[in-house]
Amino acid sequence: MRKIVAITLVVLCVCIVGYTQSPSTSYTKTSYMIPMRDGVKLYTVVFSPTGNTKDLPFLIQRTPYGASGSGLVDGAEISVDKLGPYIMQYAQEGYHLIFQDIRGKFASEGTFEMNRPIYHLEDKTKTDESTDAWDTIDWLIKNIKHNNGSAGIHGISYAGYLALDASVDPHPALKASSPQASPTDMFLGDDFHHNGAFRLSYGFEYSYMVENAKEANSSFPFPQYDLYEWYMKLGSLKNVNALFFNNRLPAWNDFVAHPNYDSFWKRQSRLNSVHEAQIPTLHVGGYYDQEDLNGPQIMYNQLEASDNHNKNFLILGPWNHGQWARSKGDSLGKISFDSKTSLRFQSLEKQWFDYWLKGIGDGQFNEANCFQTGSNEWKAYKAWPPKNMEVKKMYTTPKHTLSTVKPASDKGEVSYISDPNKPVPYRTRPIEATYGEGSRWRQWQVEDQRFVSTRPDVISFILDSLTSDLTITGAVKAHLFVSTTATDADFVVKLIDVYPNFDKKSLTMSGYEFPVTMEVFRGRFRKSFEKPEPFTPNKPEEIIIDLHQVNHVFLKGHRIMVQIQSTWFPVIDRNPQKYVPNILKLMKATLRKLRIPCTAIVSTLLILSYR
Repeated sequence: MRKIVAITLVVLCVCIVGYTQSPSTSYTKTSYMIPMRDGVKLYTVVFSPTGNTKDLPFLIQRTPYGASGSGLVDGAEISVDKLGPYIMQYAQEGYHLIFQDIRGKFASEGTFEMNRPIYHLEDKTKTDESTDAWDTIDWLIKNIKHNNGSAGIHGISYAGYLALDASVDPHPALKASSPQASPTDMFLGDDFHHNGAFRLSYGFEYSYMVENAKEANSSFPFPQYDLYEWYMKLGSLKNVNALFFNNRLPAWNDFVAHPNYDSFWKRQSRLNSVHEAQIPTLHVGGYYDQEDLNGPQIMYNQLEASDNHNKNFLILGPWNHGQWARSKGDSLGKISFDSKTSLRFQSLEKQWFDYWLKGIGDGQFNEANCFQTGSNEWKAYKAWPPKNMEVKKMYTTPKHTLSTVKPASDKGEVSYISDPNKPVPYRTRPIEATYGEGSRWRQWQVEDQRFVSTRPDVISFILDSLTSDLTITGAVKAHLFVSTTATDADFVVKLIDVYPNFDKKSLTMSGYEFPVTMEVFRGRFRKSFEKPEPFTPNKPEEIIIDLHQVNHVFLKGHRIMVQIQSTWFPVIDRNPQKYVPNILKLMKATLRKLRIPCTAIVSTLLILSYR
């Protein structure tokens, strides 16, 4: 949920890519300690055009990672080209640019609480990120000269989360919000858990980074570069506090204390506190976001259900976490998109804020702008997912093939052995520290899956080569029918685009197994995330896995593959495959039960939306 923000802050100061226009002005930095309603003061940087006498709107970013420009002395001037391309497009035409440390981080006062609930919805006397945004905007309107009385807020990752919060009971001057890569629910599908499965390496490294020090983003001092074996040797997750964190990090303590979808996670979830778009809201997400893929999609869908005044909009692109603000977006890993998709987004976002904050343009925005991979084209939709899709089903067979025809018998099965002592790596080794030097964290969700295809604990089902293009648009769901000799197990399902054996467009892509979408599910939650249940050994059960929303064309000559496995390490912790109340509290002696292999018998039904 964090790295793009830190990179963006660097970009704001040093990079210029994709713009050739000479800077026409400079900006002057001034900092303030803005008081909140409870007396806590928040450090705020204001960049305004040097010598400006025009009334301009505010464009705000709030962050836990250090406000941009905090290293400059007040009164310092910075040329527009040093603000970086993403922000420069606004600076060239005149905006007051606002960057603020949220409470308890860096130069701001108060206590930091990760993913702070919107407390004032329950108790009007309490503060939260929504009230802090309100108080900040109110102070800016009253104290910064030459403003036009309008403000907008945007941000990526945690800053996107804060932009979403600001839109709840918003200040009258807040005219538009764009939450980008914003997490929505930390147990169901964003940073720390996916369908109840704990994201070990990310949860460990992120909580240390944010909570180890108030005025710094900390990197855990790993003793080696490849962390696959390090996380294996860590053993029981009870060792994390015993050996390293010593109960100092509130986030990790919360992971341990709340293994199920209880009131703690529900109170944090924006699914339970954000129910309508009170101001124009532009959600932005990436199909290959390695941190918050789920949030923008499900929050847009939730707000769309009550959007009677057309304030809820969506942009989805072929990006990793925040790539639209960091690079040209013409490729990700080895996957090419044939155009500068990030620059297209930046143009759309500027049109959005120019209209709502300056009255420029006609305000006629597409409901959803969604890039289509495979065809590599932008598509505009009046509804998302589109309403004119045909829902079809695809079935796995005992012969490891896929079929669009329902099998005549339901007795076929395919089995594999899952051994948590030899877990499937989630990407090729070395597995670097998430935000460490040389890390390939950003592109792992498009990595060629041939690196695991020959493992006996990964089973694959494949369709014959397509005789014509096949477009899949909207939600994809996998219905997994399984029985297991164990009492608990995880299941990972991947929908893969297999390139031709000889790819004429790019020979080096021949045979590439491109994961269009992937997801994990912790089996104990198959009936309820609130009340987990063990499996009854050898009893068939159904697990429904949401593989999210896609917009992809499987081209003629390509093949469709479904892969299934039960470990994905170390991004997902090792399930002991014996039901225990809390995996993070396992003692070492209990953890030895990881040596007990699990035989899973699997058949799969994949529900797709075809065009």
